[in-house]
Amino acid sequence: MEAASLTTGIAVRDSTDPDGPKLVLAPTTLLALTADIKAGRYDLRRAS
Repeated sequence: MEAASLTTGIAVRDSTDPDGPKLVLAPTTLLALTADIKAGRYDLRRAS
């Protein structure tokens, strides 16, 4: 993952696919997403 600070938010993309889709998120949204990922809320191995 690569991230870049923009005036409109934070852009993120898959560093292995630089021509692929990009997301621009508000800083608070990216912080919340990061916290959820660290907490395992998106761990597909736990999904039932």
